[in-house]
Amino acid sequence: MLKKLLGLSVLALLFSCKKDYVPKPSGDLRLEYPKPRYQTFSTDCPFQFDYSDFAVIQNAKESCWYNINYKNMKAKVFITYLPITGDFQSHLKEAERMVYEHTIKATSIDTKSFSYPEKKVYGNFYELQGQSASNIQFYVTDSTRHFLTGNLYFNTRPKPDSLAPAVDYIKKDILHLIDTFQWKK
Repeated sequence: MLKKLLGLSVLALLFSCKKDYVPKPSGDLRLEYPKPRYQTFSTDCPFQFDYSDFAVIQNAKESCWYNINYKNMKAKVFITYLPITGDFQSHLKEAERMVYEHTIKATSIDTKSFSYPEKKVYGNFYELQGQSASNIQFYVTDSTRHFLTGNLYFNTRPKPDSLAPAVDYIKKDILHLIDTFQWKK
């Protein structure tokens, strides 16, 4: 009798708790950002460029240093201007050092040079892949009097898959900034 009761109990347990498994549909997070409308940023500094109205430009700690703040994305592009006073090579080496110090976490660094001789605007654009703290860096120079760097940082842990849509959005803005960049003096 005890064997029958135990057998029925086990059988009841096996069949009574059965739930049909329903797989969850796969889905991706869909982030939508506004279509950028560009406006010109011009101050007493010797440069000007266009930037997205989705961002706000704030003064940084030095004259002609600025932060392009993408508040809703928790991102900033740090803009640093330095006059060239016989120290062009040291500015260039420092800009490259800032990029390549991320090789510890970056899986690759894609470098693109640009040149607008009619505006005397030259430089490099660096796109860093992987869990790098900075995703995009660039420098702009006329190679004789002016040197400007830009570095994109997010106020969050580097998660390449999660940040990819925001990085792509800001990348387009930075490329537009470079395309419209001009020295004033």
